[in-house]
Amino acid sequence: MTDRSHFEQLLLEAAKQPEKQRLLFVFARAGLPDHPSLQQSERFRSGEGGTLTPLMCVDKDPSELRDFDALSAEAARAGPPWQVVFAAGLGGVAGRPPTEAQIAPALEKMVHAIWSGSVGQFAAFDPTGASLSFG
Repeated sequence: MTDRSHFEQLLLEAAKQPEKQRLLFVFARAGLPDHPSLQQSERFRSGEGGTLTPLMCVDKDPSELRDFDALSAEAARAGPPWQVVFAAGLGGVAGRPPTEAQIAPALEKMVHAIWSGSVGQFAAFDPTGASLSFG
């Protein structure tokens, strides 16, 4: 499976769910903590470690996105440059999509998880659409 198809698979799976879905996205910047050690700086330069700072978030109906490029282009128009986008699905109830009252706390929970480094439960992609994994 190609990296591009990971995002496409996310869209397909969301569309196939028995309950209507919203896809939740949190865009984040990768960086170094204040006063990083030499080891932290070296790891970050090699593409590992660092901190993640949430920058913006959005929810989308799966039908609103045709591919990763569409999401990335919208993010570029809406906010600052980012290095990682985290994605999750939120299902509705009784044939209805999730409400704003359900979506807002779910996005907030994602933001808090990213701040704390608990990102393993989310799909993650870089700005080119390549899937990322965090160990």
